[in-house]
Amino acid sequence: MKRILAAAILAATCSTPALADDALKAAINGSQRSPDNVKRDTYRHPYETLTFFGIRPDMTVVELSPGGGWYTEILAPYLRERGKLVAAGATPDSKAPNVARAGERFKQKLDANPAAFGKVQLGAFEPGNGVFSYAPKGSADMVLTFRNVHNWTNEGDARLKEVFKSVHDALKPGGVFGVVDHRLPASKPQDATASSGYVHEAYVIRLAEAAGFKLMAKSDVNANPKDTADHKGGVWALPPTYGNKDAEREKYAAIGESDRMTLKFVKQ
Repeated sequence: MKRILAAAILAATCSTPALADDALKAAINGSQRSPDNVKRDTYRHPYETLTFFGIRPDMTVVELSPGGGWYTEILAPYLRERGKLVAAGATPDSKAPNVARAGERFKQKLDANPAAFGKVQLGAFEPGNGVFSYAPKGSADMVLTFRNVHNWTNEGDARLKEVFKSVHDALKPGGVFGVVDHRLPASKPQDATASSGYVHEAYVIRLAEAAGFKLMAKSDVNANPKDTADHKGGVWALPPTYGNKDAEREKYAAIGESDRMTLKFVKQ
């Protein structure tokens, strides 16, 4: 009976429509976004994804491993006036030269548009180097990460547990941890380093629960049933990377971006 009730609650959470967020729509449609990034909206569904996680403009939000800033371009203006965005990743102050260079490139992107990105705070997040100094304990309302768990898996089980612990520490009680990543079908084996770029959804859930999180809801907003997750070269064969270059490019373009899990966890 308890399992049935839990499943019913989970289904209700996933299907409940959220109130329209005009500020979020404005950020998604804003001129601060690069045209190439906007093209990915059809696969990444930023409005639906962020609404599912329950984001509000007055939150303190941490974005882990923002990469080139695809989601940063949306989150920064959305949170600028009433909230706070911490971009936790490479910083120019890193002791690792390659990380420092990446951090400098990201900072240059932010500095190029202070009207949109001028209030973004940088936090040091380097799983490979054991650096997790991006937010004081209990300071964040929400921590988000997009297509990164598979990268962290390569650092080993102990370091991966540190990542999830750091997120749990950074969040306030009741805070949300939102995860999007490439989903490996349960029927396919996952190697220890997630070398294909895909990970089992159940694996991510176990990691989060072991760190003290509760799974509140799942969403298929970023699902793609065309993706078989068995491509030569892994997930990077698909757009936008096209890792195999022109080899079977039309086939990969027809598939689109990867099938992705979208998971909402809460700190108890």
